[in-house]
Amino acid sequence: MFRRIKNTRLRYAAITLYFIVIFFCALEINFLWLFGYSPSRRDIKAPNMNVVSELYSSDGKLIGKYFKENRTPVEYDSIAPAIVDALVATEDVRFYKHSGIDIRSLISSIISTATGDRRGASTITQQLAKNLYSTRNRKSEGLIKYIPLVRTIVYKLKEWVTAYKLENYYSKEEILTLYLNTVPFGNNTFGIKTASKLYFNKNVNKIQVEEAAVLVGMLKATTTYNPIRNPEKSLERRNTVLTQMQKYDYLTEKEFKKYSSKPLKLTQGSLDEGSDGGSYLRSAVSRYLEKWCEENGYDLYGDGLKIYTTIDSRMQKYAEEAVTHQMKILQRRFENVWGNENPWRTSDGLEIPDFPEKAAQRLPYYEFLKKRFDNNLDSINFYLNKPKKMKVFSWDGEKEVRYSTIDSIKYYAKILNTGMMTLDPFNGHIKVWVGGINHKYFKYDHVNQAKRQAGSTFKPFAYLAALESGMNPCDKFIDQAVKIPYENKGKTEYWEPKNADYNFSGREMSLRWAMGKSVNSITAQITEKVGAANVVKYAHACGIESNLKAVPSVSLGPNDVSVFEMVKAYGTFLNNGIRSEPILVEKIKDLDGNLIEEFKSKQERTLSEEIAYLMLYMLRGGMEEPGGTSQALWEWDLWKNNNQIGGKTGTSSDYVDGWYMGVTKDLVTGVWVGCDERSVHFKTSQTGEGSRTALPIFGKFMEKVYKDESLGIKPGPFPKPKVKITRKYQCETVNYSSDTSAVDSLIIDSLYIPQDIQDTSLNQSPPSTQNNTAKVQESRNSQPSENKTPVRSTPEPAVEIQKTRKEIREERKQNRAKQNN
Repeated sequence: MFRRIKNTRLRYAAITLYFIVIFFCALEINFLWLFGYSPSRRDIKAPNMNVVSELYSSDGKLIGKYFKENRTPVEYDSIAPAIVDALVATEDVRFYKHSGIDIRSLISSIISTATGDRRGASTITQQLAKNLYSTRNRKSEGLIKYIPLVRTIVYKLKEWVTAYKLENYYSKEEILTLYLNTVPFGNNTFGIKTASKLYFNKNVNKIQVEEAAVLVGMLKATTTYNPIRNPEKSLERRNTVLTQMQKYDYLTEKEFKKYSSKPLKLTQGSLDEGSDGGSYLRSAVSRYLEKWCEENGYDLYGDGLKIYTTIDSRMQKYAEEAVTHQMKILQRRFENVWGNENPWRTSDGLEIPDFPEKAAQRLPYYEFLKKRFDNNLDSINFYLNKPKKMKVFSWDGEKEVRYSTIDSIKYYAKILNTGMMTLDPFNGHIKVWVGGINHKYFKYDHVNQAKRQAGSTFKPFAYLAALESGMNPCDKFIDQAVKIPYENKGKTEYWEPKNADYNFSGREMSLRWAMGKSVNSITAQITEKVGAANVVKYAHACGIESNLKAVPSVSLGPNDVSVFEMVKAYGTFLNNGIRSEPILVEKIKDLDGNLIEEFKSKQERTLSEEIAYLMLYMLRGGMEEPGGTSQALWEWDLWKNNNQIGGKTGTSSDYVDGWYMGVTKDLVTGVWVGCDERSVHFKTSQTGEGSRTALPIFGKFMEKVYKDESLGIKPGPFPKPKVKITRKYQCETVNYSSDTSAVDSLIIDSLYIPQDIQDTSLNQSPPSTQNNTAKVQESRNSQPSENKTPVRSTPEPAVEIQKTRKEIREERKQNRAKQNN
C-alpha cells in the first residue's frame, strides 16, 4: 500500500502516521489487554466523581455525611476569582491558550530536565484527567505495567488523549470547576469548597487572595504544605504562589507586598457534622437505605444524594442531653454500689472468676493470637495481659491509659449504656434515635441491633389479650399466690410467680390497677386465663417481630426484644389501633435537587379503636392508680394544661435491664438502660430498677420538649375516644392508706426508698401513694368535661395535702441540685 508513494520521505512519514493511529486505536480499545482502561466518550460526558451524600433532619439541619472522599461540588460562579487566578498562575499559565496539551511547555520541560532542572509540564487538564479517571490506578493498568519505561510512556499518552477529549467536550471554566472539585487538600478533604470550610471556615466565594494562595500552594504537596501541620512551609509556599500571581499580572506590586506581608491566619471549621448521637443515626440510616441503594443502583458514599430524615434535630438534641445527664449519674451510682468489687456475677450473686478471660476469647484479637502462637496458652495470655498505651472512654472526657486487653475488658464491662427512640405513630416518623452513649467507643446500636429482656414493659400485651378476650379494665382479680401448671418435656411442672416485694396483699384489684401497679400475680393469672399463645399473638400484631416463646411467664418479659420493636408496638395503642411501620427517611433527592424517592409508613389496623383507647386508658394507670409505677414522673415539670402520660416501667431479673415506655398524646418514647454484659448489673431495686434508671431519661427529655414552643408539642390530655366505648372502664379504685410501695420487676422494683441508701442521688423519696392519688383526683377534677374521669371513692379518711404538686417539684429540684453539686 505504501509502495505507491514514490517520495521516500513522504512514504516513511505516512508509515509512521499510520502506526501512530494504529497505536492510539489499540490504546483506546485496550488491545489484547495491554494498555488497560481508557475513559470512553460516555465517561467524559458523565465523569464518575465521588460526591458526598448529605443527611438532613426534618427541620433542615445538616446532621451527617457519607463519603469515600469528603467532597462537596461547587459551581464556577461560586468560586472566588482569586482562587482561579492563583491556580492558573501557579499550575498552568498557558491554560487558556492550549487544547489540553501544552507543546511549548513540554519542549521547555524536556530541555530543562536534560540540563538538570526537572520541571513538570502537565497542564491543568492533564491533572484533571489523572484525578478524575485515575489513569494510573490498577484498573487502568494493562500487561505493559511489567515494563517500567514503557508503562510510564503509556500512562502519559493516555493522559494526553483523555485531556484532549476533555478539552473538546468542556469549556475552560467547566474544566477549572471540575479540577477544583476533585483535587485533594489533605486531612481527608477533597474539593475547594470543603477545603475552604476546613482551613478558613468560609464559603468558597468569600476566600481572600492570601487564603487562595495558601490553598493553591497545597496542591504541590498536601502534607508538606499543610497549614495546620507545617505552618512555616505553608507560609513560604503561599508567598511563592503570590510571586507567580505578580509575575503574570494577576497582582500589582503593591498588592503583592500587601498580601505577602500578612501572617498565616487559619480559622478551622468542622467537617464532622452531627454529634455522637448523630453518628448512631448516620449508621442507622446507612443500614436503613442499604437495600434501597442496591435495588436502585445508587452509591450512598459517592452519588451526592440529599437524604432527608424524619429526625427532628431539636428533639434529638434534647434526647442526647437527657441521656448524657442521667447516664453520668447512673455511672457514678454504679461505681459507688460496687466500689472495689467486681460486678460480674451469677444469679446467686457469686463472682464469675474467669469472666475477663472468657470475654477475651470472643475477640478477633484472640483468634489472631491463637493462629500466631499455635494455640499456646502461655503466649496468648502473655499478650492478653501486656499493657499498652490506649485511649478509653470516660464521662470526664477521653483519657489515655496503659491497659492490657484484659484490663480494657474489665474497664468497659462496667460501663452502662442506653438506647432511646421516639416515634410519631400517626405518620410513622422516628423523631429521636440515640443508639448509645458514644458512637466512637460503642458502635453497637442499642435501638434496633441490641435485644434485651423487656421485663414488665411486656405486661400490657397480656392485658391487651384480656381485653380482646372480652374482659374490661374494671374486671377484678385477687392478688394472691397462684400455682400455674405447664408441660416441660412431657412432664407437668408448676410455676409459682412471686410479686416484686415477695408479698401478696389478698386484695381484689381491677385490671387497670394491677397493670398500673405492675402486680405479677394478677398478670400471671390473666396470662393463664387468656393463654400465653394469645399474648404472643397480640404482641406480634402490635409490632413485635422477635421470636417469642409462649411460656407461662411470657407476660413478665423474659423474651429479648429491641427498643425499636417496643416503641412500634406501643405506638399502635396511641394510633387508634393502627400499626405504623417506623420510617427513618422521608425523601431522597439527587445532586441536582431532583426528587428520587419518597417514603411513607406502611400502616395496618390490628386493633379496634375501642380496644386501642382502653389500652391507653390502662397505660395511664401507671400515673393515676394507687402505687402506679410511673409516679416518679411527678418530679419533672410535665403536668401543665391537665397533661396526661401513659407509661410502663420494667426491670428484668437481677436488675440487668431497666426500661421505660412513655406515651403522650403526640409521641411514644422507649428507653433501655443496662450494661452490654448481662452478668454485670446493679445490686438492688433501689439502684437498678427501670423507674430509677430509664424513667428519668424520659422525664428530662419530655420536660425539654414541652418547654420548646417551636416544636408545637404541648402538654395536654389524650383525645377523647372517637368511637363509643361499650366496655365498663371508669371504675373506682380503693386507695389503701397503708400502701406505700410500687414495684415493677421480675424480682423487685420498689418506689419506696429506705433512708439508709448510700447513693445520694436517690435520697429524695417520691410522693406517697396517697398524695399522688389525691393529685390525680385534683387534676381530673380540673379537666374539661369530655376528658374527665369520675373521682374515685375512698373508704379511708381523706388525706390532707400538705404541699402542692409545684412545691414538691421545686423541693425535689433543689435537692437534686444540691446532690449534683
